[in-house]
Amino acid sequence: MLSKNTSLTSDLPSKTPKKTESRLIPAVILISFLFGVAGSVFASFYIVPFYQKRGLDNVNSGGVNFVQVNEQSAVVDVVKRAAPAVVSIIISKDLNKVPGFSSSPFDLGPFSFDPFFQFRNPGEQSEPNVQVVGGGSGFIVTSDGLIVTNKHVVIDSAASYTVLTNDGKSFDAKVLSIDPVNDLALVKIEAKDLPTIPLGDSTDLEIGQKVIAIGNSLGHRNTVTTGVVSGIGRTITASGHGGSEQLEGVVQTDAAINPGNSGGPLLDIGGSVIGINTAIDSQGQLIGFAIPSEDIKKDIESFEKFGRIVKPFLGVRYVLVNETIQKENDLKVDYGALIVGGAGAAAVVEGSAADKAGLKEGDIILQVSSQRIDRDHSLAGALKNFDPGDTVKMRVLSEGEEKEITVILGETK
Repeated sequence: MLSKNTSLTSDLPSKTPKKTESRLIPAVILISFLFGVAGSVFASFYIVPFYQKRGLDNVNSGGVNFVQVNEQSAVVDVVKRAAPAVVSIIISKDLNKVPGFSSSPFDLGPFSFDPFFQFRNPGEQSEPNVQVVGGGSGFIVTSDGLIVTNKHVVIDSAASYTVLTNDGKSFDAKVLSIDPVNDLALVKIEAKDLPTIPLGDSTDLEIGQKVIAIGNSLGHRNTVTTGVVSGIGRTITASGHGGSEQLEGVVQTDAAINPGNSGGPLLDIGGSVIGINTAIDSQGQLIGFAIPSEDIKKDIESFEKFGRIVKPFLGVRYVLVNETIQKENDLKVDYGALIVGGAGAAAVVEGSAADKAGLKEGDIILQVSSQRIDRDHSLAGALKNFDPGDTVKMRVLSEGEEKEITVILGETK
């Protein structure tokens, strides 16, 4: 009988004589040494170059300890792939048609001296005086020449626009459609087989994420700056020659966005567009803002569906409710969109979708479809998911009572 602790091999003779065993030890050591040398040589000549070519480092000659993305190489690679699809948009105008303009150095207001000392009205000159008056950036999203840029870059209907591609070619550009509520526009050039940049997903951005901005900064084509996402879901009021505009849900970045960068892409480290550069904080340092790529996708889809960019219109003026507004107005809730008038504007636009649905000043829109309206989810942001003509259910607090209403959205003009 064997006990549980008895070894079945303890009494068996060894099959390898001690003399033979002693001869094998040096041989094993020699073989191991040779394989070690060969491994080092293989790592030095094959493994290390393999990873270095792919922007990876922390690889030693004895093998791979760990692999880490070489950020510098990744940025360079993204720029090489994206830059050919980034364009400059040149703005030109006939200055003789600009009221009050004169090319004469002797400018006396509406009348000026010409070289022959004859009076003339600049607006009556027959010879055109077309000059470049500004510029911006854009990027190609389809190989047949569809370009995305900012609305404020191409807002002047009296101007003409020229697109300069990265390879130095020049194209006359046509403004296809302008977003009525967001700083976006679609421009078209007649070309084929153009390089493009893919649109990425801006819904899962994280603060601290690496980003790359490319644009026609200060007149220099394809200027590159890098930084990180420093804020998400910001609401700003941007001002320019075309007036002011409130932008919601924009991405904040510390990648430098300089004059001329407007309309250029904000890229992630994989080379996809996660935003379009649109505004800078003139009082801050290295604070720029980009419209997220999801808004770009919606505008392209809208254009493909309707032949123009259309936006739903509810027709209310509102403020988002928070704890302070709740206390100041003795409200029952600390969230929602409170409909209010002010600054000469009516709380509800007469004849609008809101007016037809019975909304009035003092009502609070609590929910749009399944989306609760609060500081993180604005009314305008919730309406982005719909088209004009869509029927939307809303939960409203009116005269102290909650109720559900149905609204047929109009179209922003």
